[in-house]
Amino acid sequence: MRILVIEDDQSVADFIIKGLIENNHVVDHQSDGKDGLFLATTESYDVMIIDRMLPNVDGLTIIRTLRASNVNTSILILSALADVEQRVEGLQSGADDYLVKPFAFSELLVRAEILGKRQYAEPHITELAIVDLVLDLITHKVSRAGQDIDLLATEYRLLEYLMRHVGQVVSRTMLFEHVWDYNFDPQTNVIDVHMSRLRKKIDKPFNNTLIHTIRGTGYVIRPPEKDNS
Repeated sequence: MRILVIEDDQSVADFIIKGLIENNHVVDHQSDGKDGLFLATTESYDVMIIDRMLPNVDGLTIIRTLRASNVNTSILILSALADVEQRVEGLQSGADDYLVKPFAFSELLVRAEILGKRQYAEPHITELAIVDLVLDLITHKVSRAGQDIDLLATEYRLLEYLMRHVGQVVSRTMLFEHVWDYNFDPQTNVIDVHMSRLRKKIDKPFNNTLIHTIRGTGYVIRPPEKDNS
């Protein structure tokens, strides 16, 4: 998933970012409410984690502004404000969940991943499968024809995004937005390099090709066409 964290406490932000990256998520971070609102309205995210008390623009104002602009991305509020009335106010502002500080990262991760699954309207899905290729969303294990495939974190994110969009041509821009952070330089050939490595692991050892390059457009993952001859 691509996650935006808007948190002005750098130690808390570092703690969250480190944990999310270790769990194969792409993270953008802003410590200022105004800058965070700009990213939230100009970039595409699966989940946003927003602190309530922020400089320049507070968290609830950010959320109300997003909802008024029809941005429906799932939002998790982080806050030291723990009273029932304050939690209710946060949820009424348009947030989907509310987590009180201090918190355990394991709980934040579970809540964020549940919200992310809602974005795909597949709250109960635990694996993705195309023909004999299987990606386990819980364990992050990948296998094809019963053989385990060892993927690096970026390769895993690429494959998950392709499999969630099976049959759909995915552009380089879409991959940059959901697999790399917004500071990434789109002029490099890093997508081609990682995609080449991914295809060597996913397709080369097997009879059928699943990942295809659409010249000048992007990539698509799809089942092999049936031979009707």
